[in-house]
Amino acid sequence: MTILRNFWNDEQGQDLIEYTLLMAFVALASAALFIGAGGSINGIWKVTNSQLAAANTSAS
Repeated sequence: MTILRNFWNDEQGQDLIEYTLLMAFVALASAALFIGAGGSINGIWKVTNSQLAAANTSAS
């Protein structure tokens, strides 16, 4: 009975679970930011590419 009581009251692994959940939240939040920023980067790349193509055409 003492072994079961000690096992029930043991909180040693609680910190590990909390840190794991925190790291999972940070990973999901950063992934969402990268996905959201992908559209902006794609738009910047397209504008820059079209400006370079126009400059190349006018220089020729």
